[in-house]
Amino acid sequence: RGQYYWHRFFSHQPDLNYDNPHVQDAMLENLRFWLDLGIDGFRLDAVPYLYAREGTNCENLPETHTYLKRVRAEIDRLYPDRVLLAEANQWPADVVEYFGDPAQGGDECHMAFHFPVMPRIFMAVRREQRYPISEIMAQTPKIPDNCQWGIFLRNHDELTLEMVTDEERDYMYTEYAKDPRMKANIGIRRRLAPLLDNDRNQLELFTALLLSLPGSPVLYYGDEIGMGDNIWLGDRDAVRTPMQWTPDRNAGFSTCDPARLYLPLIMDPIYGYQAVNVEAQANNPGSLLHWTRKMIEIRQRHPVFGVGAYVEL
Repeated sequence: RGQYYWHRFFSHQPDLNYDNPHVQDAMLENLRFWLDLGIDGFRLDAVPYLYAREGTNCENLPETHTYLKRVRAEIDRLYPDRVLLAEANQWPADVVEYFGDPAQGGDECHMAFHFPVMPRIFMAVRREQRYPISEIMAQTPKIPDNCQWGIFLRNHDELTLEMVTDEERDYMYTEYAKDPRMKANIGIRRRLAPLLDNDRNQLELFTALLLSLPGSPVLYYGDEIGMGDNIWLGDRDAVRTPMQWTPDRNAGFSTCDPARLYLPLIMDPIYGYQAVNVEAQANNPGSLLHWTRKMIEIRQRHPVFGVGAYVEL
């Protein structure tokens, strides 16, 4: 019919026109709806791309920050205990702008993901060198006192390799993605346990390292029990299979017909839901789940891990 719309990402994801005041108001209404239901906060997906302008790459535009300040003011006014978490796959020097005005203690997002630290943890451990981590930490700017970085080992997307050198990217592919099907976009579509060959010692080392770095650690569902992935599924779906709660029907995730699950369960003998699930590990004091809970408990007892100053020796 000769009709079209602008979309930054998938064709089924039209961009909203935030230049329209009615769209701005409607989005605030949507936020209030979910906050009134009791959610703890929002992850602002691809937040640098809210606005579009001819002649620019449509990233990090001033209008985006203006609207975020309006959103934050509404959150602070009505829901002061909730969190806005910026998802911006960029360098820390660019992402820091999404915390807002330091003089105000941060008047945009309370938190922002720190993407470049993720691949560097994998490089540092495999090379047995501190340099990849210490380098990116040195490049990480100071943030407002009331704000925090979100750090992670894995998430629902690929292990992104956008912010590494070509040489480092080749190294990561060689070490962690020996099968071409493990690659996606500019990264590796694998969960933590398969990336580390399901080695318990490595899983503990990586998790302990994450929990000791500055910022608030974010654990991807299933990594606390060593869930696997399915590289036969398309694109990022490889790491998005249903959570494995029990060894029962549909891994305890749903009572529906298994054919109606949004993605198939993992069935292999190593990572399948009958072998790897929360119920079994909750009853085993020596399990990865118990170990992870204990490490989190230790971290919570020592606030310096979350809010202390980072000084390299």
